[in-house]
Amino acid sequence: MRAFAAGSRIRLLWALLQGERTVEQLAELTGLGVSGASHQLRMLRQLRFVAVRRSGRHAWYRLHDEHVGHLLAAIRHHHEHIDAPVAPAPAAPHVTAPAASA
Repeated sequence: MRAFAAGSRIRLLWALLQGERTVEQLAELTGLGVSGASHQLRMLRQLRFVAVRRSGRHAWYRLHDEHVGHLLAAIRHHHEHIDAPVAPAPAAPHVTAPAASA
């Protein structure tokens, strides 16, 4: 999915899990510049991962709906799973070849 192809977009989505934020707030939270955050938010909006509400001179971004939060939870679970130590594979059973008949 294109929405998850860039780490900056994932960081923006994580920040929006806490609620509505302005572009400036999101830029500060994610370490992005305001123009970079705005660009990524525009893409996330086109993909319907975020929605925007305008109030005066500010645009307030939020997750589009609860399903986006569920997707983020699934991604977190997957990363926790793949980062867990992997147990060694069990040894293959020893098989002896049948004796040749005369």
